[in-house]
Amino acid sequence: MPLNRHLSKGRVMARTAGDHASDMFAPLTVIGRGLRHHVGWAKGRWLATPKERRGPTVFLVAAMLLGIYLLPHGLLFALVALMASAAWAGRAPKAPSAPPEPDVADTKLSALYAALTPYLAAPEDLNPLYHHERGHKDAFRAWEFDGEGRLSRLELDYPAYFTDTEPAARARIEQVVQGKAGRAREYRFDWDEESNKLRITALPPLSTDIAAQRFVAAPGEIVLGFTDEDGSARTIPVGQGGAITQQPPVVWRTGPRSAEPHLLALGVAGYGTSSLIRSIALQALPFGDLVVIDGAGAGEHACLVNRPGVHTVETSLHGALAALEWATQETERRLAALNASRHAGSAPPEDVTRPLWLLLDHPTELSELAHAEGRPDPQDLLELPLRHGRAARVTVVIADDVEARHRITPTVRATTRARVLLGPAGPEEGFAALGAPLDIVPAAHAPAGRGYARIGNSAPVRLQVPATVDPLDEEAPAQLREAVIALLPHRDTRTEAAAPVDVPPRPSGPPPMPPADAGGRPGVDLGKEHTPLRFRPLA
Repeated sequence: MPLNRHLSKGRVMARTAGDHASDMFAPLTVIGRGLRHHVGWAKGRWLATPKERRGPTVFLVAAMLLGIYLLPHGLLFALVALMASAAWAGRAPKAPSAPPEPDVADTKLSALYAALTPYLAAPEDLNPLYHHERGHKDAFRAWEFDGEGRLSRLELDYPAYFTDTEPAARARIEQVVQGKAGRAREYRFDWDEESNKLRITALPPLSTDIAAQRFVAAPGEIVLGFTDEDGSARTIPVGQGGAITQQPPVVWRTGPRSAEPHLLALGVAGYGTSSLIRSIALQALPFGDLVVIDGAGAGEHACLVNRPGVHTVETSLHGALAALEWATQETERRLAALNASRHAGSAPPEDVTRPLWLLLDHPTELSELAHAEGRPDPQDLLELPLRHGRAARVTVVIADDVEARHRITPTVRATTRARVLLGPAGPEEGFAALGAPLDIVPAAHAPAGRGYARIGNSAPVRLQVPATVDPLDEEAPAQLREAVIALLPHRDTRTEAAAPVDVPPRPSGPPPMPPADAGGRPGVDLGKEHTPLRFRPLA
């Protein structure tokens, strides 16, 4: 007989003997399981009994056992009852243990890995890092979840053939990650192209309860808003929620020594480009003169009408063209006066060194109207102030809708090196507005005034514009309206609060010239005090 047949016959005999043995010892197995159940129940009852009651309990059990022992056939009846109860308790098989609850982190990471696989896998890859039959632990290096179980940090590897230098390819990956990790938050994507690594960080929300106020900044510095701690090199004291806190600002430096003398702000409708214009106007008024042009004609800047230092607030095409023509002539006059003072070796006149701000809100609306009427484009009149404004102390601020970015002239785009983008926008809008790819994916829903800023060649940072509402808007909160009214100069005491004492008064005329020195040349005051200024009315 072959050996395999002997082995097969032996296995059959062993299986048959095991089945007979299990049938024979089945009652003993049931009774043993029941006895274990009784022992566990007795142990649990003993542990649950208070210590002061354990003594009486032991005495009662001993008395009961003694009574059973003294009864005729008591031990036999007790043994039969114990076996019957053990058989009854052990009749059902042991209940299977409940399966462990799935790990939420493992479930979310697996779903993210499966979503990234179609974009990071290639059929010709023999050892793919992303594959439907592999796990996420091969590609994900480190991860963290916050207290609410949401993904807060992730570091992953991607294959070398992935086109990480193309914005469209990056945008697909960023969109997938945001969709799986939550669209209510912003995420920073740090692409390490040399090591083929991607670091994803969920950014905390910025403070939205900072109202308009007098910020601690030097003349010529404009606080555009506030950002993250790593987005600014300093902090300033800010009144927030009835207390003074330290917040990191986004500071835009203007003036003749600024490398970014002009600003272009683009935003989604309803996300606060007009509020940014008002915030800049309130900060520039104590030290400069303003020309405001409201191309939308919505009356967002009517609170600046007839204020000291505000030459004009125009909403019509005719008024805007007249104001910009005057601004061009004023720039030429300032340049000529500055050159003459340099050649003469004397101090320039006060009306030349006083900053002049040109604030334009939605100028593309006026450009379309000018093209329809065959009149000059208001943006073309900005060429001289934009190109020579830094030397002439003329600063141009333009705010418009992000959808109108194609109607902005090349001169404006080339000379505005300070950029702001407000509202959620896609990669194309972010690159067009900031001039650089945005490594932060905006949230699906953002509060008003939320956006990003890029000053010069620096990296884009997050931005939250202070709540600078229109004080004439009756639907705005009264507290925010009063904060804006308190910053406006020359208040009407019949309807507005009194001026705070920390606002420097405006002079009514030019200052007296300093005495001449021994050589007959006029003296020059080099002190750090603010030079009294005089106003030149708009022609």
